[in-house]
Amino acid sequence: MTSAGKTRLFFWLLPFLLVFLSCGKDPHEERAEKDRLKILAYIEEHGLEATELDSGVFIVKEVEGSGPYPNEESKISLFYVGSLLDGTVFDSQYAENMDLRFVVRGFSMGILEFRRGGKGIILVPSGLGYGERGTYTIPRNAVLVFEVEIFDFQ
Repeated sequence: MTSAGKTRLFFWLLPFLLVFLSCGKDPHEERAEKDRLKILAYIEEHGLEATELDSGVFIVKEVEGSGPYPNEESKISLFYVGSLLDGTVFDSQYAENMDLRFVVRGFSMGILEFRRGGKGIILVPSGLGYGERGTYTIPRNAVLVFEVEIFDFQ
């Protein structure tokens, strides 16, 4: 192949190479990484000591609690405050016999890390919260902060 032929081939392949190289990460992976960085900044800003679960949810235990941990079928009695990273509260309530099958996935994952009498914070990446759809009070792709106190579970 001549030098001119190689040059033409290169310029013909260049757009395809650029498109291929720019398609690096999956959009969900990119969102998860952005959320993780936001959560880490929040933890640092508030001087918290947190544990990251494999799911990407972060847990801050203020009171350990005692006894066994709940499971996915447990009915939980707790008080919680749900807010955005900027402190905007979107929900707050005492719930008796809450069924974890009907809450956002990241919240239930976090609750399973607290024993009876436990108290702390659950930081939920958007993909395990309301994701891209959001709600009328929660923006799209919002990281959620839940302050929780577990009273009892069955």
